[in-house]
Amino acid sequence: MDQSPFLFNYSSIVITVALFTFMVLFNEVGFHIGRFIQNRTDEEMKTLTGAIQASILGLLALLLSFTFSMSMQRYDNRSEALISEANSIGTAMLRVQLLPVSYRSEAHRLLQKYLKYRIDAGKVDLTQIEERKVYAAQIGGVQDELWNLAVNAAYEDPRPVTTGAFITSLNDMFDSQGKRSALLQMHVPEVVIYLLFLVFIASGVILGYSSGLSGRRVLAPTIMVSFLISLIVFIIIDLDRPRRGLIQVDQSSLVLLQQS
Repeated sequence: MDQSPFLFNYSSIVITVALFTFMVLFNEVGFHIGRFIQNRTDEEMKTLTGAIQASILGLLALLLSFTFSMSMQRYDNRSEALISEANSIGTAMLRVQLLPVSYRSEAHRLLQKYLKYRIDAGKVDLTQIEERKVYAAQIGGVQDELWNLAVNAAYEDPRPVTTGAFITSLNDMFDSQGKRSALLQMHVPEVVIYLLFLVFIASGVILGYSSGLSGRRVLAPTIMVSFLISLIVFIIIDLDRPRRGLIQVDQSSLVLLQQS
């Protein structure tokens, strides 16, 4: 539970600002290198440099689209898992009415308690390890109580269309909670993020180098492109940070279920 990628320990805003700064700095370095060898190279080499620049920018575009797709898919999976859990809890609440009368009140109380813990746990930052462990223990305790209640109810009424249906809904509810917890640990592989950063910075260098060879500085367009690419990288990183970044999975399904 306490294992996470290295970059996950840092704010997505800090990472993006640092990346943008590095690209601008390396662009300046590339520009000065280009100016230094401007008179020492021929037109053929300058043409070849332009081809290399286009290739690196194309590779950057490919990596951006690939990484954005990965992070967006994980975000969608977490959203779907939350809706699935809300539906499974709602089903279990409805099937409480199938239990023997003596168990209904306690089962409903435990399900309400379980729902509250799941909503509260969903607001906890993934970096708050100890607080997450406390919620995990509380949720596990309520699950044990619900299961024991279902077992006792099954002894009193073993019919599959009554108590059996409630037990099935409990199984689905526990499974959906496990799936949602597992999806929280799924991130874009950090090596892909590092590769994206490397190509991003290399693009800054080659842009500056090409400008230096031509002898003309294109600072404003370069900064604008760097900013826009940095913004896309920020979205990629933030989407990949459940309960941490600015973009969060909407918990309204669970909240509405609690209110109803």
